[in-house]
Amino acid sequence: MNCTNHTAYVQCLPAPNITCKDHLGIEKVFTGNEVGFYKPIACRNVNGYSYKVAVALSLFLGWLGADRFYLGYPALGLLKFCTVGFCGIGSLIDFILISMQIVGPSDGSSYIIDYYGARLTRLTITNATFRKMQTYP
Repeated sequence: MNCTNHTAYVQCLPAPNITCKDHLGIEKVFTGNEVGFYKPIACRNVNGYSYKVAVALSLFLGWLGADRFYLGYPALGLLKFCTVGFCGIGSLIDFILISMQIVGPSDGSSYIIDYYGARLTRLTITNATFRKMQTYP
């Protein structure tokens, strides 16, 4: 809930009889019922696209372009439909890309995944990425 810019803020309730000092040096004793602070956590925005449905459509009806229609890419879906999945090669490539979560919904949201297992995360290097120089002994 309230996931904006891949960040959600959750309430943190300190344990009873915890004393905290703020940036001005003022001490506050918590009873355990009030919110101490809001912690930012990473979250993913979802809009109703199921990962299982996308993989199943890609596996069984990928040669008709049903997977691309489902994910919101009608032009690619129509192209796959007219070329019978690019003679099967495009269907295989799309199945791999959807299974690895490289191709996702067209609106930029994430898939709804029913389990909390391993998930692929793409790492990118930008100008804001810090690179530590390697030192040799």
